[in-house]
Amino acid sequence: MRANQTVLEEFILVGFSVYPHAQTFLFVIFFCLYLLTLTGNLTIMGLTWVDRRLHTPMYLFLSALSFSETCYTLTIIPKMLADLVAKDRSISVIGCGLQMSSFLGLGGTNCFILTLMGYDRFLAICNPLRYPLLMTNMMCGKLVVSAWVAGFFISVTETGMIFRDSLCNPNLIKHFFCHMRAVVRLSCLDSERTEFIITAISVSGLIGTFLIIILTYVFILSTVLRIPSAEGKQKAFSTCASHLTVVIIHFGFASIVYLKPEASGGDDTLIAIPYTVITPFLSPLIFSLRNKDMKNTFRKTHFLNKQSWITDT
Repeated sequence: MRANQTVLEEFILVGFSVYPHAQTFLFVIFFCLYLLTLTGNLTIMGLTWVDRRLHTPMYLFLSALSFSETCYTLTIIPKMLADLVAKDRSISVIGCGLQMSSFLGLGGTNCFILTLMGYDRFLAICNPLRYPLLMTNMMCGKLVVSAWVAGFFISVTETGMIFRDSLCNPNLIKHFFCHMRAVVRLSCLDSERTEFIITAISVSGLIGTFLIIILTYVFILSTVLRIPSAEGKQKAFSTCASHLTVVIIHFGFASIVYLKPEASGGDDTLIAIPYTVITPFLSPLIFSLRNKDMKNTFRKTHFLNKQSWITDT
């Protein structure tokens, strides 16, 4: 047990303070990416809301993912941006716990929703006749709620395990947010066991959802290859391309963090940038640019707004 055991009231997020000359540059880059991420996700949610033709399970799942990712970035990036320009990088213990729980919960929710999107494509392609009966909008809503419940059940469990132990000085978190590994290392007791358990839970959830997605695509691929026409194959693959691309990016960047051996070294702050900033930025970009229905709805909405503006003037 550490000798300097005290009741901590706040933490100091070291973050990017170790790169003092790059903070202004990083602020500009992260701020622009954050605005673009918000714009992309809000656009997807808005277009899904206004166009009744997009009120289908596929787009409802996409809208749910956009909302989850908006909340996901909201828990991390605003605080990170403020710390880049402020001298006070403190965060209360309660605030740290809430940030950690929200980040883990929303990250888990994203994984579950991506898995549900894969399951939706599996039903649509492998069981097209039963699809309207199996995947209704009501069922879609229930599955999304289940994803949120499962994500936050895991996050509350992990956060509770970390904060049940006393935390010791120095109260420096070597990260730009309350990352669970960075916080658990401040434990006054032996933190290796707790760190192993919470890492095992996160890795199991990450690998488990990824394997389920891979399994759905194995069935999808076997079904698509039996389609006689090349046009039919292309149409089936096109509905999955965006989702598969986002899955590879999402799970690829996350695996770098959670599957990285401790002995490999590296700056955890820099390693965390891809899955906290880059992935949420790329996700709406990929889904919107590669989706014809979304682009057509955007053009139609833009044309109607422009026509309305001309009529008013």
